[in-house]
Amino acid sequence: MRITPGDLRDMNLFKYYRLVRKWACKTYDLTDADLELLVYLDCKVHFTRNDFIDGAYTYSWDKARWERLRKEGWIDIWRARNRTTMKYNVYHTSQKCKRLITRMYSILLGEEDLPTSARSKFYKNKTYTDKVFNKAIDDMIKDNER
Repeated sequence: MRITPGDLRDMNLFKYYRLVRKWACKTYDLTDADLELLVYLDCKVHFTRNDFIDGAYTYSWDKARWERLRKEGWIDIWRARNRTTMKYNVYHTSQKCKRLITRMYSILLGEEDLPTSARSKFYKNKTYTDKVFNKAIDDMIKDNER
């Protein structure tokens, strides 16, 4: 069965996308471009460095993004090159990345709420922006239509 645009609208899937994206970026120390690129790469399942470069064209320029995402454990090697049959490495998103994206989807679908504990990096009342986001989180949790 195919999902139609009306089905997505009825699900209110993107109603709180910005809030969930900001939570994920602040909690996991990612930029918006990093997170959206990881979602794109997760959909590709297996990819090469050239696929990464093609996907990064529409995002802000960051020369160190590839190495930073690899060092921080967001991207892993799926098949290493062997110089005879495989001329380049094939990569995939790590379990850490898959868990983050799955958690984002479950929050967007209303199966899970954003964390509001004192341990949460995102739920602190230090600045005006934090207070605005906390109010938005409270409104999201109270929303019965999501």
